[in-house]
Formats: sequence, C-alpha cells, structure tokens
Amino acid sequence: MEKAHILLNKYLKDNDIVVIGVSGGPDSMVLLSLILELKKDLTIICAHINHNVRKESFDEAIMVENFCAKNNVIFKQMTIENYETGNFENQAREKRYRFYESLIKEYGAKYLLTAHHGDDLMETMLMRIVRGSTLKGYSAFSEYEKRNNYILLRPLIHNTKDEILSYAIENHIPYAIDSSNSDESYTRNRYRKNILPILKKEKQNVHEKFYELSKILKETDEFIKIEIENKLKECFIKNKLYLNYFNNYPVIIKREIIRKILSDIYKSDIKIITNKHIIQILEINKPNCSLDLPKGIKIHKSYDYITFEKAKTKSEYRKEIIDKVDLPNGKSLKVSTSVKDTSNNVIRLSKNEIDFPLYVRNRKDGDRILLKGLNHHKKIKDILIDEKIPRHERDSIPVVEDKNGVIVWIPGLKKSKFDKEKNENCDIIVKYI
Repeated sequence: MEKAHILLNKYLKDNDIVVIGVSGGPDSMVLLSLILELKKDLTIICAHINHNVRKESFDEAIMVENFCAKNNVIFKQMTIENYETGNFENQAREKRYRFYESLIKEYGAKYLLTAHHGDDLMETMLMRIVRGSTLKGYSAFSEYEKRNNYILLRPLIHNTKDEILSYAIENHIPYAIDSSNSDESYTRNRYRKNILPILKKEKQNVHEKFYELSKILKETDEFIKIEIENKLKECFIKNKLYLNYFNNYPVIIKREIIRKILSDIYKSDIKIITNKHIIQILEINKPNCSLDLPKGIKIHKSYDYITFEKAKTKSEYRKEIIDKVDLPNGKSLKVSTSVKDTSNNVIRLSKNEIDFPLYVRNRKDGDRILLKGLNHHKKIKDILIDEKIPRHERDSIPVVEDKNGVIVWIPGLKKSKFDKEKNENCDIIVKYI
C-alpha cells in the first residue's frame, strides 16, 4: 500500500475535511483504514449507501457504522428506496454521487475519496473500448480529478484487487463481500472474471500499463481541447461553422469540433450522439442539404457553412400590410412616404397596375413572379437556388402579393415588373428592414 500512502500524504493536510465513499467491501474499508493511519488531524465523513437490492445490505451498514463509531468517524447513510426502469449501474452511480455531493456541501469538504483501484481502471477502459467512447472516455478515470467545488481522489488506483484483499486480511480489517459481484449478468463482472485474469497472466503489473495509457489519453484529450477552443474562435461564429476554415483542419480536429458543438447543444443528453453521427456530419458533401439528429436537432449545410439548430415547423401566415408588419424571420415591412433607396429592400407600387391591399405571407411550393426586366414568370424556388439561399432558410423567405394573389416582391431579393423607379408616380412605398 506504499503508493496509496504516498498519494494520501501528498494531498491531505491537517484540518482537511474529507468525504469517503464506503460500501463495506474490502476496497473501501481498506481505504478508510489507510486514512485513519495518517498522522493528520482530519475530519472524516463516511458516506455509506444501502442500495437495497440484497438482504445482507442492512447488516453491512451496521458493520460500517460500528467501525466508524470505534474510530471517531462521522457516519452518514442513505438507503435507496427504488430504481426506475433502465440501466441499474448508471442509476446507482448517479444516486451515489448526488449523496456524496450533498455531504460535501453540508460539511464544506475539500476532498471526496473513492476506492477505485487498478482492476477497476482496466475493466472500465476495456468496456469502453468495446462499447465505443470519446478520447476522454477511453481514459476512464485518474488518481486526481478537479470537480466544481471539490477534488476527487482515488488513492488505490495503483493497487490490484488481490493486493487490497491481502492487506485487509493481514491487518484484520473487517469487510463484507457483495454476492452480486459474482453475477455474470453484469458486464463488468464478466470482464473481471474472464478477461482480467488472462491479462494478468501475460504481465503481472498490467494495471500500471493501463494507467500509463490512461494518462496519455487524458493528456492528449486536454491538448486537443485547447486546440479545439482556439479553432472554434476561428471557424464557428454565431452558430455557423465556416467551411473555408474547417475543411483545412486535420480529421481529428474536425471530429472533435463537431463533438464539442454537439456537446454544447445536447448537454447531459450527449450520450445519445455516437461516432456514427459524427461521421455522417463529416461526410456531408453536397451543398444545401440537411441531416436529422436525435431529439429534433437538424444539421444544415449550405454552400459555405454548416448550421446546427432545432428543427422548425413551417410558419404559415398571411398579413395585410397597413403600417408595419413584423415577420417570423425577425425582420419587418414598413410603409414609408419617401425613401432614396432603390435596392431590393424597397419597392414602389401603383394602384393602376395591381389590386390593393398588399399582403405578406410565407413562401409556398409553386410560387412564381414576373421579374423586373423579364418577359416571363420565374419560379421563386429557382431564384432562391440562383441566389444560393441555404435550404433551411428558404421557408422563412417572405413574399408580398396583391389582393388577387399576384406576387409583386420577394423582399430583400427580387422585385417584379410592377416596381416603379424613383422618379415615377407610385401610391405606396414599402421598406424591408
């Protein structure tokens, strides 16, 4: 246990307040004993959770409580009354850490200590390699981890399960054996019983090799994160991923940029995004196409950039233009008396050529307009393609029509033959702002 002693002495100082997760198994009972052996003035809070799935759990809680009473350790217990349908191990972990963090807050603790050891590290890394994960995920966990308001320590990470068990027996440390650890219906138990013995047979201290790999993966992940933050400032602005920058990056940087953007969108739901989704986004090679992701997130690729947003329902509207009309796309149409602007943001119309009043509405399939300077109608869809309007923005383009449905203007884009020049008489001037 020399390395565990070194780690504990390295981090824990006099007057520190520590919370330690103690199940009652040999790992956590040994860790608690190691802390008690330190020549330090510590406040120790033992956090015990009764998962309430085995009848022995209540006896184990009493055993841990008695040990704490004999050694002047604060004992805190929580019993989980029920679990929702789903992954038991994930639920149990979430409930454990909520309990730990409530005690950290209550006592103002600086450290949370858990009894994860070298075998746990190997099992976790192997499971994630088989299941698939991120670079950070493959690294599993480390001896030191800074959380929001505390530090998580795993002092037994350099020890094997056998070493810990031998230490408990030699030093007469009480512990309980969880019978569910032999149940091969749990994935972790299958790795523990069937795969780890083979690896240990090949190399006695194989857990240290896994730890070295874990460190390399973690350091690489941290380096890439810095690169990603720098590259994001360059290529991702106002929800637009600009391809003239993005396409020049190495694949690993591109992949992690996409993952970071999606992490910010999905937050705690990011686990539903897999490598398959990342690859699909990277392989989009056509302009003006879309890709649907889980939970209604839509990826849109235009000619020069990619956007990420919630799928929108098409907004159906038709409003009379009287003074000012606010539009669903965030812009407005405003009736003016005199405007010098002759761009496509302004139109001048005469009652002699069209039937008033004017209406603004959403674009529809089949819409056509008789463009200024042309002798034939043109589909608005074709105009939007010519103007390289991204596909996901086309439904938000407004059109202005007269009382009879004759389209006279696509605000901001094109005017019809009914537009009057500045020096010609007109009855209404409308500005797109």
